[in-house]
Amino acid sequence: MLDNLILGITTAFSLHNLLYSFLGVFVGNLIGVLPGIGALAAISMLLPLTYTLEPAAALMMLAGIYYGTSFGGAATSILLNLPGTASHAVVCVDGNPMAKQGRGGSALFIAMFASFIGVMTGIVLMLFFSPMLTDVAFLFGPAEYFSLMALGLLAAATLSTGSPVKGIASVVIGLAIGVIGTDVNSGVARFDFGIPELQDGIALVTLAMGLFGITDVLANAGKIGQGSVISESKITGSAIRPAKGEIKQSMPAIGRGSVLGGVLGILPGAGGTIASFMSYAIEKKSSKTPQRFGKGAIEGVAGPEAANSSAAITAFIPTLTLGIPGDAVMALMLGALMIQNIQPGPQMMVEHPELFWGLLISFATGNLLLLILNIPLIGVWVKLLSVPYRLIYPTVLFLISIGVYSTNNNLFDVVAVLVIGMFGYLLARLKFQPAPLLLGFVLGPMLEENFRRALLLSRGDMSTFMTRPISSVCMSIIFVIIAFIVYKRVKSTVAGGSAKALPASE
Repeated sequence: MLDNLILGITTAFSLHNLLYSFLGVFVGNLIGVLPGIGALAAISMLLPLTYTLEPAAALMMLAGIYYGTSFGGAATSILLNLPGTASHAVVCVDGNPMAKQGRGGSALFIAMFASFIGVMTGIVLMLFFSPMLTDVAFLFGPAEYFSLMALGLLAAATLSTGSPVKGIASVVIGLAIGVIGTDVNSGVARFDFGIPELQDGIALVTLAMGLFGITDVLANAGKIGQGSVISESKITGSAIRPAKGEIKQSMPAIGRGSVLGGVLGILPGAGGTIASFMSYAIEKKSSKTPQRFGKGAIEGVAGPEAANSSAAITAFIPTLTLGIPGDAVMALMLGALMIQNIQPGPQMMVEHPELFWGLLISFATGNLLLLILNIPLIGVWVKLLSVPYRLIYPTVLFLISIGVYSTNNNLFDVVAVLVIGMFGYLLARLKFQPAPLLLGFVLGPMLEENFRRALLLSRGDMSTFMTRPISSVCMSIIFVIIAFIVYKRVKSTVAGGSAKALPASE
C-alpha cells in the first residue's frame, strides 16, 4: 500500500500531470457555473484533446472536469435557484432560501467545505475498500435495485415541507413524466401524442431548469422593474464566513452524507443524484426541528453536497475495476481509457498501477486546488445577489435557453422548458414541491426496467422481492416507514378530534 501511494504521489505531482489536472478543474468549475451544460457536455467537447495526451494526464484532466462541475454547479443552485445538474437540485431547497436571507456566502462556504470532505471520504473508501466495495456491487441484481429505488422514492416523498400526500403526488407526477418516450423492451412510443421529439423522452436538464429556473423567474416576475434585488447583504469577511456554530451543526450531516454517497456511488445507475436526495431525506428525518428544512437549514446544504461529491469519486470504482460505467459520464471515461489502449477491469490495478494510484491522488490535489480557487471567488458569486431583478432574470432566461438548446441542438427543448416552467409555477402555487418530482423522473425509468427484469428472471413470481436478502431488508424498511407515517397521521387526526371535542364536553 505504501509503495502504491508513493507511486501515485509521484505520478500526480509531476508538473505535466499537475498542469492538466488544474486545467480540468478550472474548466469544470467554469462550466459548472453555467447552468444546463454540466460534466457530460464538457467532457464530450474536450474528449478529442485526450487523443495526444499520456493516459494519466488525459484521465486526470477529464476527472478534474467531472468533479469541477460539481463545485461550480453549487454556486448557481444556491444563489440563483438554477441546478446545473440533477444532483444539485435538492441543494436549491435550502441553499436558495439562505441566499435570500443574506447568507449566500455562508451557504457557498459550507457547500464547498462539505464537498471537499465528501471527496476525501470517497478517496479513503476507494483507497482501502475498492476490492470489498466491488464485491458488494456484485450482490445487487434487478430485485435489489428495484427495492433500493423504491425506498429512495419513498424517502423523496418525505422531502416535501408540506403535506406528505402532496409529496407522494409529486413523486407520482415525476414517474408519469419519466414514462414518456420509447419503451426500451418493446420499442413502442408511449405518451408521445404524435410529437416525434417526445419519442426520446424529456431531457433531465430541461425538466430541472423548468421546475427550478423558469418557475423562480415567473414567481418573481412582479418584482422586475421595481429595482428589487435578491439580497442586499454586503460582501465582507463576516458575510462569507459561516455563522457561529454552523460548521459544528453541519458536521454530522457532512459525515452521514459522505459515507452514504461513498456507498451509493459504487452502484451503477445510482450515483450522486440518488445520494444527494437520500442524504437530504435522512437529515430531515433525523432532525429535531424538521420544520426548518426548506427555509434555510444548513444541514440541507451540507449533507447533499457531501453525498454528491463522495459518490462522484467512488463512481470510478466499478468503472476502473470492473469496466462497468455507472452513468453516461463514466461511459465517456471508459471510452477515454480505451482510446489509450487500456482495458479497465480487475487487472488494471496490477497492469497500470501508476494510472490507478496517480488518479486517486489527483482527486485530493484537484479538489484542494478547487477549494483554493473558489474560496476567494465566493464574494464574486454572492455579488450576483445585488444585481436588480430586471437585469438578472433576462440573463437567467438567456442562460437557460442556451443551456437547454445545447443539450440536443433542438428548439423544441427550449419550448419544452418554458411549458414545464409554467407547469412548475402552477404546482408551486398549489404548494407542491419540485424536488420529489425530479427524483421520481430520474428513478422512474430505472425502477420500471429493474422491476420488469426481476419478474422476467423469476418468471413472474412477485415473492422474489422478499426472498432475496438485500431486497427483503429494503422492502421491510419501506413497510415500516409507511406504517409509521400512517400511525402519525391517525394519531394527529385523533388528537385533533379530541381537542375539538374537549370544549364541547366542558
